Amino acid sequence: MESPSLPAGIARTLARHPRPLGGDPLRRVDRPIISLSGLVLNNRDSDPQQLTQKRKPPWLRAKVPGGEAYSKLKKIIDQHSLHTVCQEANCPNMGECWARGVATIMILGDTCTRACGFCNVKTGRPVTLDKDEPRRVAESMRLMCEDSHMKHIVITSVNRDELPDGGASIWAETIVRTRELCPDLSIEVLIPDFEGNWDALQLVIDAKPNIINHNLETVRRMYPAVRPSAKFDRSL
Repeated sequence: MESPSLPAGIARTLARHPRPLGGDPLRRVDRPIISLSGLVLNNRDSDPQQLTQKRKPPWLRAKVPGGEAYSKLKKIIDQHSLHTVCQEANCPNMGECWARGVATIMILGDTCTRACGFCNVKTGRPVTLDKDEPRRVAESMRLMCEDSHMKHIVITSVNRDELPDGGASIWAETIVRTRELCPDLSIEVLIPDFEGNWDALQLVIDAKPNIINHNLETVRRMYPAVRPSAKFDRSL
């Protein structure tokens, strides 16, 4: 007897991310068939049952961006020609965060030299490095602190693999200038891997942000598909 074929979506996933031998087996389950009338009929012989759709939990619902705090923050970001990962990555939580005066600033432009499978930031050849960016970021932080009494900021960036230091000098200057204008602000940075350049990493460390983060994103075996330009052990 011929075994049933897999759904197209699962087949594509398995083709792209093969399962390791002897582990992580695919579990096969009988899939219910949902009719337009709201009835569920199981694969096996059984009576139809009425489908009752539960209300989604409040935390799952994203609010439409708006409000006074959101508008103030957007105005500051637009005036200083800044990029945020909230906008570039199409984050669904942007409205909620901005309404609380919280944003994640993205430096080194809006174009990444890598094409990670999980990210929506555009990939391509970046424009010339904007050396005035650290000043604009620091000034916008000062305005945000004054307007919303912000206590904490997160700064991240695209990858700039075409630069000798991966953009570390801009990172360091951004942190130092922000600290000068906002001495009470807690600065958290989410940095790229700088292609394993320890001197570049040291520039960021010497700028003394409060928190340094770097994301692994996924497990080692998924790196060729999810982070093809990165290395698990290098990030670790």
